[in-house]
Amino acid sequence: MPDFLKIFKSVGSFVGEESYLGVDIGTTSIKIAEITKGGEWPKLVNYGILESYGHLERINSAIQTSSLKMAEKETGALLKALVKKLKIGTKNAVASIPTFSAFITTLETPAMSEVDTTKAMQYQIQQYVPLPIEEVAIEWIKVGERDDERGGKKQQILLILIPKEHLQRYQNVFKMAGLNLKFLEIESFSLARALIGDNAQTALIADIGALYTNLAVVSNGFLKYNVQTDFSGNTLTRAIASGLNINTRRAEEIKKQTGISGGEGERELSTLAYPSLDAIIGEITRTKNIYGKNYNGAVEKVILAGGGANMPGIGNYFGERIGLPTEIANPFTRINYPPDIEPLLKELGPLMSVAIGLALK
Repeated sequence: MPDFLKIFKSVGSFVGEESYLGVDIGTTSIKIAEITKGGEWPKLVNYGILESYGHLERINSAIQTSSLKMAEKETGALLKALVKKLKIGTKNAVASIPTFSAFITTLETPAMSEVDTTKAMQYQIQQYVPLPIEEVAIEWIKVGERDDERGGKKQQILLILIPKEHLQRYQNVFKMAGLNLKFLEIESFSLARALIGDNAQTALIADIGALYTNLAVVSNGFLKYNVQTDFSGNTLTRAIASGLNINTRRAEEIKKQTGISGGEGERELSTLAYPSLDAIIGEITRTKNIYGKNYNGAVEKVILAGGGANMPGIGNYFGERIGLPTEIANPFTRINYPPDIEPLLKELGPLMSVAIGLALK
């Protein structure tokens, strides 16, 4: 079993209220958010984080990787332990699927009726399915329209393909944990719900995880464009470890404590992370430009989520380099929460965004 450091937190219990459980199983952690209908705003009643550091030394110690591997028995046992520790009030759960477990692309076709679009997509899908069609779960959503250079109408379709084998792994994990898995969705949708909602503003969400960074452009409540890069939090950690000739566990601690906002004596330490950060910024800029070219629109702001967003100084650095307003993810603006967790919100926001977005579904 991977080398896990367990972090359990609870914000209280409730009686007689229907609750919704969002479960974010990432590459190196499991996050849970339990939310009830709390009057005008949904209310957070429970949350928990279980985080692994084993991946810092051994990539195979990750909970799941981009090779679509998931340690089912271990993950099921860990999820079950976390649910038991938190005394969760519901068995019904909604879970996220990382984008590396799916194929996501945006297609353009001439604007047509819904019936004709359905017929056209049956042909289009055949060109993108790398597996036998019966082995893949398929979803497509119309996300926008634009005028092409000749004045014709084009419609944009977001196509999502997920191997059914991977969906079954999730079913197995939740069954082992004693939970009823009611729904699965791509994590980018959960992030959009938690951080943007129905805001008409066009935002690029950069979810900087341990092993990869996901970039999602959301406009008018729709996920329009989604890509990912291998530059990640682990890339930053290894750069610091190599530059200081220390082990990766110590480098991870330094990254979280010092980041790139250290004082004069820590300037050399801070600059070790710049090349990796600049690589992520380069991917954000490239994604922003592609969106501007293909969607006749402009990204108006950047939101940093994931554990990497908690690196001190990262928000200001990204904002200056990208040239756009840049903020750290804060899903708590859309829910009620107990006052006693107020001091933790800044740290929890980037970590809990997906789980909260799932519970809000």
